[in-house]
Amino acid sequence: MIRLCDIVFSLFGLLFLSPLFLIVALWIVIDDPGPVFYRQQRVGKDGKDFGLLKFRSMRIGADQMSLITIGDRDPRVTRAGYYLRKLKIDELPQLWNVLVGDMSLVGPRPEVRRYVDLYTPEQRQVLSVRPGITDYASIEYIDENRLLAASKDPDRTYIEQIMPAKIALNMRYINHRTIGEYMRIILLTITKIIR
Repeated sequence: MIRLCDIVFSLFGLLFLSPLFLIVALWIVIDDPGPVFYRQQRVGKDGKDFGLLKFRSMRIGADQMSLITIGDRDPRVTRAGYYLRKLKIDELPQLWNVLVGDMSLVGPRPEVRRYVDLYTPEQRQVLSVRPGITDYASIEYIDENRLLAASKDPDRTYIEQIMPAKIALNMRYINHRTIGEYMRIILLTITKIIR
């Protein structure tokens, strides 16, 4: 049932949002010439890699410097990218990942291989389900960039504090994975973004 909802919602979302996609694409190219989309290798269900799709919000080659974004005004983020990230619009192309089956609308946010390699055997349970666009951790840590900006060692803070806390929240959904919980997380996410 969850997979059926993923297909219906993602297909409807891609069709309904296509005019917005066109506007965003033009804004990105005018602001910082280059590709409209950014694809990054992430780890999905059963530990398999896939290409996560986003609207490009950073300067070309910025991901070679660091894998995490620090603060609201990370100098690698473009002007358009700042607003796309703030409103979570940069994540919308992942509806395609949902449609093709790499992701679900709801599930643990997929990590890069570097961080997944640090998971304990217990933490690897998050790889037993499709990763998602949103989950309890995404809602709780919507201002993650600010937390990292306040840290003297952002990478260490992420690995030792934020990542374990997010995985614990992921398990809350995984252990109670129902269509009701799925819908609840979608509604909570929309409410949080609007606020």
